[in-house]
Amino acid sequence: MTDVAFVALAAGLIIGLGAFGCCIGIAVMGGKYLEASARQPELMNALQTKMFLLAGLIDAAFLIGVGIAMLFAFANPFVG
Repeated sequence: MTDVAFVALAAGLIIGLGAFGCCIGIAVMGGKYLEASARQPELMNALQTKMFLLAGLIDAAFLIGVGIAMLFAFANPFVG
């Protein structure tokens, strides 16, 4: 395999595993939010604010991975 093929494989792994981790993280967080709001309904608004903040941070980590993968795919510093 050539270097370009390895870069394409690495970019696919970065995006795929990042998306998988992001989906699992948001799903676990959403489940915990529903459990917590069912136990204490009076804290629902405060928990919802924190949940959306964390969802944005989890999604931002995935988008940073996509940006790094696109850097390697289109402006690869390893290919001379």
